[in-house]
Amino acid sequence: MRGGSPVATGPEQVFTEDLLEVAARVREQLDAEIPESEEELPAREAAAGRIGRAALDERATVLRAGVRGLEKLAAGRAGDVDEDEYFGVEAIVLLEGRPAILVQNQDFAPQVGDWALLDGQRAGIRQSIARVGRVEVSGHELDWLGTGFLVSPFAVMTNRHVAAEFARADGADGFAFRQGMGASVDTGEQLGAPTGGGSFEFEVTGVIGIHQDVDMALLRVSPAAAAGGEAPAPLALAADAPPDLAGRPVYVVGYPAADGRRNEPAAMSRIFMDVYNVKRLQPGTATALLPDGDTGGPGFTMTHDCSTLGGNSGSPVFDLADHRVLGLHFGGRFGSANYAVPLFELTDDPLLERAEVNWV
Repeated sequence: MRGGSPVATGPEQVFTEDLLEVAARVREQLDAEIPESEEELPAREAAAGRIGRAALDERATVLRAGVRGLEKLAAGRAGDVDEDEYFGVEAIVLLEGRPAILVQNQDFAPQVGDWALLDGQRAGIRQSIARVGRVEVSGHELDWLGTGFLVSPFAVMTNRHVAAEFARADGADGFAFRQGMGASVDTGEQLGAPTGGGSFEFEVTGVIGIHQDVDMALLRVSPAAAAGGEAPAPLALAADAPPDLAGRPVYVVGYPAADGRRNEPAAMSRIFMDVYNVKRLQPGTATALLPDGDTGGPGFTMTHDCSTLGGNSGSPVFDLADHRVLGLHFGGRFGSANYAVPLFELTDDPLLERAEVNWV
């Protein structure tokens, strides 16, 4: 494919079902969409409705072109697929094959196609969703910096490059907040979610440590700062590598943000419909475990093809089979792959021992 998607994935590699079946399903969904009436809406709400309608119409145009492209690919006519159809196929790959599903009330809508299997794992996925939050800051030019997740009763894991925005080294082994800054982790921040909604906000009270070798930081959080009831138990981190990692179904939970530095802005706008900065469930597959020489880091790096954007920094990569956290997402390369720290390679790491992470 030619480059609208965050990772280099073609429909033949993404979909297990026949491409004609995918095309028929997308066409059926488009034909079933019935726009809401704007006639009785107040002027301001009607204008907002028209903006939303315009975005839906634009996406429908892209997807209809993609349906034509899939039909040509299924017929062995790849040479006849034009530029608009290629873009539409990429949109279908992202929306259907590697979707970024909105999370609302710590849950997600039923899925179709290959990812209908998420419905059978809903209980475990909901447990995962509830333990992932947005890393928010005060005293910084930005309101939030990335994603973090609960790994012990008092520790949240995120990326080093996220924590470095508000923390600094203080002495030989310690870290402190930069002057005038503070941080918290909010497990809410969902599209249209009411205040509360079963979410928790943890105050970051300190920095347990920032890893020197991999893109990881452990933040100390206060369970007492969680509002709305008892704080959730920590996530289970994989203490061993699963068999057959490459091609294994996984999912990411995090907060994708608009990221024009490594993704095509027009593609993001059309596919995400300019809805960013809120919690999403992003399924895909683990693709490889690479030695450090391939990625520039020590040890190994896990790659995956979930549809992540900026803001997903610090997101957990879950094994769909047992919901253990396999990796810590830290970035990606446009048109190539997304990268994660394989946590099962760090079971004896002193920083993780100090944080008393929940190995399983």
